[in-house]
Amino acid sequence: MGHNKLDKFEEKIGYTFINKFLLKQALTHSSYSNEKRMSKLDNNERLEFLGDAVLELTTSHFLFKKYSKLTEGELTKLRASIVCEPTLSQCSKDLELGNYLLLGKGEELSGGRNRSSVLSDALESIIGAIYLDGGLIKAEEFVRNFILTDIDNKKLFYDSKTVLQEIIQQSSQIPVKYYLIDENGPDHNKIFVVEVRFENKVLGTGRGRSKKLAEQEAAYNAIKELKNNQ
Repeated sequence: MGHNKLDKFEEKIGYTFINKFLLKQALTHSSYSNEKRMSKLDNNERLEFLGDAVLELTTSHFLFKKYSKLTEGELTKLRASIVCEPTLSQCSKDLELGNYLLLGKGEELSGGRNRSSVLSDALESIIGAIYLDGGLIKAEEFVRNFILTDIDNKKLFYDSKTVLQEIIQQSSQIPVKYYLIDENGPDHNKIFVVEVRFENKVLGTGRGRSKKLAEQEAAYNAIKELKNNQ
């Protein structure tokens, strides 16, 4: 990867690495290192392991200070909604992180640049790399600027099935139902399409790498639609 591309990514995230190799490693997927016969330690998996812990600590600290009235259980749930794969992959897309990844040819051809798991893992690797390169304060800055934003929306997405049921229950005891209407793609990278219906009326549609994620998105879209129509 050329220096120009690395520079551009540094500009995007507002952090300049002292050790450029750390950044390159954070952007190196295992499919690339395998294909290039590099050492197993040259991809971003170890950095992801570290970044995951830094993200959890940083998020916990932030929520602890910001939401002083929430119980431990509520804080745990809120943290889970922020550090989950769909949220992290959405944050990665906002950063156009997929454009900067080093992927093997097979991974590239099967759509790895847009795959939620690849993107969320890479984002955690970036956090680990910043932590090693610039310390906890710099890593916290990155997490605050790019992940701990728009928390209400992230919480809503995570809780959307519950929230939708609560909205419907205000006027009816009939539950909403979720229907799998399509699944496509190869086994290792299936996309599920789900509709949420109430009394046979489609309230929202969602797609995701699992039925559960597709259901969450369908519910989230239904809530947005209901709010727009109020």
